[in-house]
Amino acid sequence: MSAHATSTYVPKSRIAKWFESRLPLVGLVHGSFIAYPVPRNLNYFWTFGAILSAFLGIQIITGVWLAMHYDPSAGNAFESVEHIMRDVNYGWLLRYAHANGASMFFLAVYVHIFRALYYGSYKAPREVLYLLGVIIYLLMMATAFLGYTLPWGQMSFWGATVITNILAAIPIVGDSIQSLLWGGYSVGNPTINRFFSLHYLLPWMIAGVVVLHVWALHVVGQNNPAGIPIKSSKDAVPFTPYATIKDVFATVAFMIIFAWFIFYQPNYLGHADNYVPANASVTPAHIVPEWYFLPFYAILRAVPDKLGGVIMMFGAVAILAFAPWLDTSRVRSTNYRPVYKVFFWVFVFNAILLGWLGAKPPEGGYVLVSRICTIYYFAHFLLVMPLVGLFETPKPLPGSILETVTGPRYGSSEGPTPGAPVENANKNIPDWAKPDAVKSH
Repeated sequence: MSAHATSTYVPKSRIAKWFESRLPLVGLVHGSFIAYPVPRNLNYFWTFGAILSAFLGIQIITGVWLAMHYDPSAGNAFESVEHIMRDVNYGWLLRYAHANGASMFFLAVYVHIFRALYYGSYKAPREVLYLLGVIIYLLMMATAFLGYTLPWGQMSFWGATVITNILAAIPIVGDSIQSLLWGGYSVGNPTINRFFSLHYLLPWMIAGVVVLHVWALHVVGQNNPAGIPIKSSKDAVPFTPYATIKDVFATVAFMIIFAWFIFYQPNYLGHADNYVPANASVTPAHIVPEWYFLPFYAILRAVPDKLGGVIMMFGAVAILAFAPWLDTSRVRSTNYRPVYKVFFWVFVFNAILLGWLGAKPPEGGYVLVSRICTIYYFAHFLLVMPLVGLFETPKPLPGSILETVTGPRYGSSEGPTPGAPVENANKNIPDWAKPDAVKSH
């Protein structure tokens, strides 16, 4: 069954018919977000695309509003942030929503990434869809780093200094790139001007790539927990109302968590040092980035050589883009891969542990454990994914998506499994899900 949906939208008024014949915008929206068929077995991990879209909108709206009152200069940046907090109507709400929105944005994108890795959403024919997602993630990281420097507190200033200093380790062009970002020979007024300009630009670039990401999704269709394609109309349901209601519910639930941070713990995910004005003469006792960068910060510090650490840190992000070609398994979903499932959850634990280590001082046992975790991080992609797929015997896949919802008694066109008891087989199956009651969509 095709991933595309033919829109059944028929304009009613003469004006609507005139407009639709010249620019079928309403029909496009109807076919993409109403009649678009989605697998009927999607779980709540498939709602994070909608959650991320909502937070991208929140970040852009609050960011534009904050930019109206922010002064991107080394002398006034810190004071302008305090002005927003104290003197601008609801400025405190805008700033806390923007700062905590970034954390929620990354939390949702990490769930989105791990879901893609678990269910094999990077496999053919979704390689381009997945690569666009990796590009969005890279743009998010750049945007978040630039935004983190703008309050011009102690942690912002020294975070910018540390991260931009590592660029000097790049052979030949490193010093030139560093000077270009700084606008001089050290972090200062030209730097914050550049960072503010780029921080304002990149979210719009993210929005543009998101459009491509959604477009690619509608071309190849959504993956599903079983990792098998839609084979008939019984395997799919219209996006609206089925997926729409689920997306709205999950987004509201996520917004409640977001609201709790804004109103009860607005600085929980921040750093107290950022409430101290930037001082180039006083170095904070322990410089750490935001929590969503900590795993990569741990990898950077795990390598004693400066250039080696930079290569490993950027390589840890870049290697995600090669997952479609490193995984040799013919089965998408890890649900049906018993051996790889163990390695996957070790990988998740390893990533969380790297995040914890990134917040610790680079000394003693922390460095040793960071090195072990870094080795496993790369080994998962370069050894586990290629080798396990060659030797693993996966579990049998279901015959259809409908079968994963209703069971083989009603989900398979071949009838019940031979030898399986059929009495009371429909006990827990609602009437609408039985084959004679399922309507084509």
